[in-house]
Amino acid sequence: MASFGRRSSEGAQLPSQRLGATPGPIGRAPAPAPEPPLISSAPPPPTVTSAPPRNAGANVTPIKPAITTIDTRSDAYYQIKTTIFNALIETIDLAQLAQLDQDSARDEIRDIVAEIIAIKNVVMSISEQEAMLQDICNDVLGYGPLEPLLARDDIADIMVNGANNVFIEVGGKVQKTNIRFRDNGQLMNICQRIVSQVGRRVDESSPICDARLPDGSRVNVIAPPLAIDGPTLTIRKFKKDKLKLQNLVDFGSISPPGAKLLQIIGAVRCNTLISGGTGSGKTTLLNCLTGFIAPDERVVTCEDAAELQLQQPHVVRLETRPPNLEGQGQVTMTDLVKNCLRMRPDRIIVGEVRGPEAFDLLQAMNTGHDGSMGTIHANSPREALSRLESLITMGGFRLPQKTIREMIVASIDVVIQATRLRDGSRKIINIAEVVGLEGETIIMQDLVVFELEGEDQNGKVAGRHRGTGISRPRFWDRAKYYNMDRDLAFALDEAERVR
Repeated sequence: MASFGRRSSEGAQLPSQRLGATPGPIGRAPAPAPEPPLISSAPPPPTVTSAPPRNAGANVTPIKPAITTIDTRSDAYYQIKTTIFNALIETIDLAQLAQLDQDSARDEIRDIVAEIIAIKNVVMSISEQEAMLQDICNDVLGYGPLEPLLARDDIADIMVNGANNVFIEVGGKVQKTNIRFRDNGQLMNICQRIVSQVGRRVDESSPICDARLPDGSRVNVIAPPLAIDGPTLTIRKFKKDKLKLQNLVDFGSISPPGAKLLQIIGAVRCNTLISGGTGSGKTTLLNCLTGFIAPDERVVTCEDAAELQLQQPHVVRLETRPPNLEGQGQVTMTDLVKNCLRMRPDRIIVGEVRGPEAFDLLQAMNTGHDGSMGTIHANSPREALSRLESLITMGGFRLPQKTIREMIVASIDVVIQATRLRDGSRKIINIAEVVGLEGETIIMQDLVVFELEGEDQNGKVAGRHRGTGISRPRFWDRAKYYNMDRDLAFALDEAERVR
């Protein structure tokens, strides 16, 4: 009887029968036919192509970007791997393999691959054979060439532009790697494997998809025919160790007095909007602020792809759903926010405000759900409020401009601006509060700002976070209600003294 996971239908053959072995005498195991050995050449030493000098002349030929060597295996290794992989696919029964759990499936694949290596007479060291077994298991069951990148905790983004172009972001800088896929078919299979884990699909009829990995990392896939050069995969990774506000202080993203101010804003239930561009650290900052929510509060989160990592015991996580093949069953962010109001939340947290749900979120903030939070794409606190107004208008709500601004002023207490500077570092450059409305103009005042002071000898942007001298912000009474007015006064005083 064939081993479970291998083809067992009539006429199916095991590797020893399929790959050219000659039958032996009756009662003895068939001996494999000798084949010319496939020599696996030793991998070349790791190298990194150096970048050109910054002050190169204006008339030189354009320089190719530096390539970070992550995969040090040779072309011969990949040729052998392809041969073994093709033999494995011919031998194994994928339908039966899918019925096994992950560990059992890996053991089954390793046994078959080890037998194929012996039959093919491949000359390999033990370490090379182990690496090939691991690679093939990742190709069949995991994320293939992406596995070593996903395992690294220092990578923030993985960007795959077709089978042969893989980029990563490390320390705020984008680098090209020598990681490659077998072909666009393998890349597309991995994309489908990722999105299918959250009940979504990506193909020619639905070529755009947002999904997430089991650890919460955000995934975006856009497939042909929209992606001309092959499937394009973007993964926004999260660190395995959850960042806390103190980590942001250690990174220099915010000063200690500024961090204390943010802690108070989160604890006294100020309605907060976090503004910033792509990759500026909005979600990370939102995760840090939620760390100061009391454990007895009921928190409901609404996201397009669930990525928030709240640590409170009473959290309800909701996620939107795209339409099915018939165009039915879509659940939008607006639907989720409206449903939140019936779930008895203490706080509502919206992962990203990007549509008509802005109106429902403002209503929730203004009707007893103090301490609600959200993020929005904008370049400054004032632009964030203008974009909020635009989203409400685009949602079809025919309200006078002044009425919308009155809603914003009554709902939003604090706007925090995050940005990614040109050296790749991420900073909180502004903490501003909404004061009120004069005529039809929203009045805001800065509490903490980041002042640029130039560049140090290593090319890093230098600067400092400074308090603006505001001693009694609008949410002072709220801080007093929670018995944190003294802490607030101390934080504002210390922020002003920073030199």
